[in-house]
Amino acid sequence: MKAILLLFAATLTISSAERVEHLACYAEWSEAGLTVGNTLVERKWTIRDGLITAVSFRDKASGTEWLRGAGRQPAPHPGGDLAEKRELTFTTRTGKMKPVEEESLVVDLAASGAKSSFKYRFQIFPQSAGVSVRFTPEQPAVQVDDDAPAAKADGIEGAAPPQRQPVKAIEALEDLLLSPLHLRYTQVELMDQTDIHDELVFGREWLPLQDNFEVACNVFHIEDTLTGNGLVFLKLAPLPHARPVKSPWDIRVAGLGRRVTFAGPGYPWTVLAYSDGRAGRIAAMQDYQRCLRTYQPDRDGMFLSNTWGDRSRDSRISADFLMKEIEAGARLGVDVVQADDGWQKGRTGNSASGKGAWGNFRAADPEFWEPHPERFPDGLKPLVDAARAKGMKFGLWFGPDAENDMAMWERDAEVLLGAFGKEGVEYVKIDAVEMKSPAAEANLNRFYDRVLEKTGGRVVLDADATAGLRPGYFGTNNVGPVFLENRYTDWRNYFPHHTLRNLWTLGEHVDPVRLRMEFLNNARNAEKYEGDPLAPAAYPPDTLFATVMFASPLGWFETSNLPESYFKTIPPLVAAWKKEREAIFSGHIIPIGSAPDGVAWTGFSSISKDRSSARLVVFRELNAETTWKTEIPLLKAKNGTVTVLGGKGSAAFKEGVLTTEIPETLQYLFLRVSAEEE
Repeated sequence: MKAILLLFAATLTISSAERVEHLACYAEWSEAGLTVGNTLVERKWTIRDGLITAVSFRDKASGTEWLRGAGRQPAPHPGGDLAEKRELTFTTRTGKMKPVEEESLVVDLAASGAKSSFKYRFQIFPQSAGVSVRFTPEQPAVQVDDDAPAAKADGIEGAAPPQRQPVKAIEALEDLLLSPLHLRYTQVELMDQTDIHDELVFGREWLPLQDNFEVACNVFHIEDTLTGNGLVFLKLAPLPHARPVKSPWDIRVAGLGRRVTFAGPGYPWTVLAYSDGRAGRIAAMQDYQRCLRTYQPDRDGMFLSNTWGDRSRDSRISADFLMKEIEAGARLGVDVVQADDGWQKGRTGNSASGKGAWGNFRAADPEFWEPHPERFPDGLKPLVDAARAKGMKFGLWFGPDAENDMAMWERDAEVLLGAFGKEGVEYVKIDAVEMKSPAAEANLNRFYDRVLEKTGGRVVLDADATAGLRPGYFGTNNVGPVFLENRYTDWRNYFPHHTLRNLWTLGEHVDPVRLRMEFLNNARNAEKYEGDPLAPAAYPPDTLFATVMFASPLGWFETSNLPESYFKTIPPLVAAWKKEREAIFSGHIIPIGSAPDGVAWTGFSSISKDRSSARLVVFRELNAETTWKTEIPLLKAKNGTVTVLGGKGSAAFKEGVLTTEIPETLQYLFLRVSAEEE
């Protein structure tokens, strides 16, 4: 099945056309400059010899002009002496660039010279307050930058600032002279490889007058402390440690000049405008991520089960066992039953039967990815059909072959396309990725693109981020959720409040529907947690589901091995959640309260786009307070009707304040707030 893309393309010279419009987006140009905008934001660059310089960044929603003048250097800029005349060619495209994206306007600018040439790609979506840019130089070079770290201060007050010494530096992607005076700069450092890391989000803040600093990160934001308006710099790349294309820093700030340079070659980026402080920044980030991967209610945010969390590994995987999983999954309310490692003929390094292959799958067995002939004598289709008969879908685990920089990506894609076309498998967990070179990264992206294109975006790929060098949160934004954690009661490393904390902290930056978050069978290995008041067994089963239901939930267990308490308490909550989840994942999901730590009041609020209603989940951890109050960020109404959809307790919304009462610890409330007319 081929993806149907709504595309219109035109190649335009400077003299033949000056403006293109699509939906709410537009682009216009002349020999002297380029403007790209929509109803939310507008950016302008001047053009000279094929090099562009930022001169305006206007947030239309707040009426803020972010730049006080032209940047100190052209940017993007590959470095070196690039003084020569270049021929400019503009090409525009409109529609869906990828099957899972929203429609957009794309402007491609090719600048061709005798000594150097390069290409720019500008993309703008109607619903997002930013312009994405990709820059491809013919040959990377070095540049001289006049805001390199300063010489040491001499201690003489009132003296002129020390002269900065020119040094060789990497290319500049953005060079912005900011207009607001009172700015807070925040570096957001994210972690993956969750097999060895559990605290995943770190932030550093500056209010610099003269400080100069450089940081490496994917997310960096700047906020006017007087207005709450800001900019988010987002690099669409793996995390710094995992990038095959390395960069010593991504952001350089010259505090005295309020100059920000965004750097690092090889990856696209965007700068997003926002207002309303923290909540507005989160909303802007989510709007943009949902442009790269449109939320589709019958495909995304599904409740998926996977047997691996009970540590039987591949020892129980068989057609008979998975039929039991399908029966139990239907009772629990599962949307997708997924078979992990063990469905295939080949044996992996995680097998319960002894060590096998990892990464070099086809070298170990040319028929590695055929269904196991003894375990599945009739193939996979009977399982897919049985799941469909129960109103569910079926999924698999898969590992792309790592040999020779993933050179066998086409064969890997054919495995998944065959499972989709012949058996109807629509959900796949992607594991074992080792992206150690630019070639491997490019081949992995080709693999993902092929699967999405040939299936029209119907196959959902959970990208494992638990180990290895992998794309992570922003390296592949369009394939499906990030499979975040491998936690096991067997190893006493599953604590519900830790998983909730990771969702809460990541949820400020990564759209929660893009995170596959787990809950486990709390009856297993209870003796390993003896005496611990935050042990999994201390939580009611429905509370465990509630901790992950504002993300893409993962039942990390053998569903057929669950205690009966799960089937009594979870299905009513799942049924209520399914009625509300389209509203949850279509709204802006804002973490509220304090970061979970085992003793907090915490939760999430999803605000509808029209700001008239909200869905919330509120948790009382181990604390002595039975009531808690909070504002609901972004909600316009001051009074509203509160409906309790799940959990134990009560709530009211008056004068802009939500008051909740939860009588017992380690309990929750699932709420809908509907605005009352003023």
